[in-house]
Amino acid sequence: MMDENKQINNTSQQLGEPTEVKQAMKSDSPAQTNFNESGSEVTEQVAAQTNVSGDTTTLNQENGVAATEVETTALAELTQQIESLKTQLEERSTQYMRIAADFENYRKRTSKEKEELETQIKRNTILELLPVVDNFERARSHLKPQSDGEMTMHKSYQGVYKQLVDSLKRLGVSPMRPEGQEFDPNLHEAVMREPTDEHPEGTVLEELVRGYFLGERVLRHAMVKVAAPKEDTPAAPEDQSSSANS
Repeated sequence: MMDENKQINNTSQQLGEPTEVKQAMKSDSPAQTNFNESGSEVTEQVAAQTNVSGDTTTLNQENGVAATEVETTALAELTQQIESLKTQLEERSTQYMRIAADFENYRKRTSKEKEELETQIKRNTILELLPVVDNFERARSHLKPQSDGEMTMHKSYQGVYKQLVDSLKRLGVSPMRPEGQEFDPNLHEAVMREPTDEHPEGTVLEELVRGYFLGERVLRHAMVKVAAPKEDTPAAPEDQSSSANS
């Protein structure tokens, strides 16, 4: 074999073949063939991996789109739930405010009714006591004690009268003083009319039964005597006077 190579070399040298041809002929060996085959296999593996990577990328993209759609749907549902909760909150707030206003009106109404009831009860009770006060005042104006014993009795019942009057004052009772004032039907009750030219018509001349206030309201109207215009006596006719003289 070595002899054949030597002969080939010698022949090549004689013929003047280039060194590159010889090197190419030497390089055409089984090792080089194996290397080419290995390179093809690597290329096929790389291509296969590239295809797998492409498929994986496509799958990841599809999964990403699906996940985005799920997130969008969930976000829309959450937004709808929030809006529903806001509406319910507004309704509950409005309902609470309405109930609070109704309760406040009820509280004010019941408080006012309670005050009016208490005032009415107080009014009725005091009205039952006023005749007792009237009798004490009549006794004081009519009785004139003469002896020491009568004076002692007079001072005794006058003390009771004063205690009763002081109690009524603490309850808010105050007497009217209508003398000299103009007659007011909201305060006075005219039971008598007296013709006079000393006072204008409608002037209260005398208080016959005392009237009282309970706070700012009329507890009992005062019974009064009112001034009326004085009527002139008509003059007798002259012919009637002449007939009477004859």
